[in-house]
Amino acid sequence: MEAFQFSQAKTVNSALEASRAQTETKFVAGGTTLIDLMKLNVETPKRVVDINFLPLTQIESTSDGGLKIGAMVRNSDLAHDETVQQRYTVLSEALLSGASPQLRNMATTGGNLLQRTRCYYFRDTAYPCNKREPGSGCPAIDGFNRIHAILGTSEHCIATHPSDMAVAMMALEAVVHIQGANGERTVPLNDFYLLPGSTPNRENVLLPGDLITYVTLPSLPNGTRSHYLKLRDRASYEFALSSAAVVVSLSGNRIQRVRIALGGVGTKPWRSMEAEHALEGREANDSNFRAATEAALKGAKPRHDNAFKVELAKRCLARTLENITQSA
Repeated sequence: MEAFQFSQAKTVNSALEASRAQTETKFVAGGTTLIDLMKLNVETPKRVVDINFLPLTQIESTSDGGLKIGAMVRNSDLAHDETVQQRYTVLSEALLSGASPQLRNMATTGGNLLQRTRCYYFRDTAYPCNKREPGSGCPAIDGFNRIHAILGTSEHCIATHPSDMAVAMMALEAVVHIQGANGERTVPLNDFYLLPGSTPNRENVLLPGDLITYVTLPSLPNGTRSHYLKLRDRASYEFALSSAAVVVSLSGNRIQRVRIALGGVGTKPWRSMEAEHALEGREANDSNFRAATEAALKGAKPRHDNAFKVELAKRCLARTLENITQSA
């Protein structure tokens, strides 16, 4: 780990001021990703600003029936919140499927959204990596790529986004609220993440010094059901090989509204509007579920070690749809 300056901020404005004083600044909350990467010299900030004292720890209902989640809300608190469990079940399930209880007690909402990939080449500075050093290459493409992405990839990067929480929030159509040098702005989560393209070092729309302050979830129609299913190599403390978040409203056996996001297979939490279009207005049956899975994975570009993910993701989504509609 390289030497760095350290300071604490007790207000959002003081945190932003500290970041403006040193352009190579990182905010630290739970530190469950950043500190690991600093130890590996993958992240080498000149200044680290502790934001644990910021007053962004509330979970509140909004005037329009939605939910406002402070960026400093711990994952465990969010997962066990009564409103989240009852109205946004998919989010609680996703959070509880991730990491370990100890990590969930530390990790925050804002930090979870900003998780970096677990690509072994990215985390080992002995290898080149376009995320760390643009233009240096991507050894995962021709190397061992079992855990890597099959959707949203490019010739420059095939790293998978690791978050479970973000997949659920993608299906819930979350909106990220950001404060920075240019004031406040809001970004739908689907627009927050960037595809790697030729610039895989840019993973999201945050500018230097920007700070996520909170996330909002919209109100859901009465009777909406949701579910998160995660497939992995072991039962706990493991990242997804494939996961699916589904939010659905039914009228009898007909799907009125559905939102679908996939995890473990995309370079970002993967919203599948193609699968949604294949289902809305149709009956909830195996034939239509299969059509939706085919639509969701139509653009997949598997590599030699992760081709199994195509069928795995299809089965994961189909099972999630079955589970959620059979329980209705």
